[in-house]
Amino acid sequence: MRAVSNHSDKKSKQMAFLKLTEQDVRGKTVLIRADLNVPLKDGKIGDDTRIRASMASVRYCLENGAAVILMSHLGRPTEGECKAEDDLAPVAARVGELLGQTVNVINDWRANPPKPQAGEVVMLQNVRVNVGEKKNQAELGQAYAALCDIYVNDAFGTAHRAEASLVAVAEAAPLACAGVLLAAELDALGKALKEPARPMVAIVAGGKVSTKLTILDSLADKVDQLIVGGGIANTFLQAAGHPIGCSLAEADLVDEARKITAKMAAKGGVVPLPTDVVCAKEFAETATGEIKAIDEVAHDDMILDIGPQSAAALADMLKQAGTIVWNGPVGVFEFAQFAEGTRVMAEAIAESPAFSIAGGGDTLAAIAKFGITDRIGYISTGGGAFLEFLEGKPLPGVAVLEQRAQG
Repeated sequence: MRAVSNHSDKKSKQMAFLKLTEQDVRGKTVLIRADLNVPLKDGKIGDDTRIRASMASVRYCLENGAAVILMSHLGRPTEGECKAEDDLAPVAARVGELLGQTVNVINDWRANPPKPQAGEVVMLQNVRVNVGEKKNQAELGQAYAALCDIYVNDAFGTAHRAEASLVAVAEAAPLACAGVLLAAELDALGKALKEPARPMVAIVAGGKVSTKLTILDSLADKVDQLIVGGGIANTFLQAAGHPIGCSLAEADLVDEARKITAKMAAKGGVVPLPTDVVCAKEFAETATGEIKAIDEVAHDDMILDIGPQSAAALADMLKQAGTIVWNGPVGVFEFAQFAEGTRVMAEAIAESPAFSIAGGGDTLAAIAKFGITDRIGYISTGGGAFLEFLEGKPLPGVAVLEQRAQG
């Protein structure tokens, strides 16, 4: 994950929440809510990206003489039960390897509160096994807060949830602030959405309009151009009267698509639709792709990518942008024959002088596949939180930090 470095200290200090890096942590116990929710199989970690991204705050505390208590969720356990697959022990072991010290998991932390010494790190067991966590129980938040002098939220990926380890604890802690990762996320997102260099272009793609309708509608108020892709683009094509064969689309939302298109047109913007597409008769890795003009799509065709003409047009638009927000590939990029549209678009974003910010699981997978990780302005660690921020919704985990900063 690459943090944005071109914010001045003056601008950073004007933000509405306190930052860990501005606090004197020496001799204090710091409770850090991180997002260490990594894929586990047979007790082995599949991808430790989130763990590594969370270490900056921990190291800051250790280097400045603090004791650290880490907490995180893992998977989707049942409250009140901690099964083997819910145990944070493998995560704690990896944290220990990265820090060069043993990191123990504390199971019965309410009965035996941990008291680490300066330079030490311990970890609370999976917060989602605690009764009251998901309901943001005040009593549980107070129990977390009693463990520390300073509470740090560094879990942007879950900041859109009102849970006890994110909100109730921040309300009860002696001091509540944002960790290194969370602050970097909010700085980058703020730059992209609140003070964007123009023209601002957003790419929103995915299977369904219904899951991203409010985001599309909100972005139509903010951006100069709105690119849609995947099943979302198919619904917009249908709304514009183009044949889409048996492609994934939502016929009941064509009116909503027309409203968004009209909103963009009223401000002089566009929702550029593909003029050519790559079709197949089946959704399969072995399917044969055929490039067709959009109005030549047959009744039994599935649109699985944009065509070369459309990809080139989008690339030109992106290369002229001042700010790019990217969420979703424009085709089934997992299959080589339907990946070209997303590849061309990804390369254009990488080559653009624009400040680019990308988020969402499929987007990050595409960025990795096409080898442009180091050429994106900022890669967000959040999925749901990233989308809700784009939509303009307040994030409960951030809102409480802002409230605490105001006294």
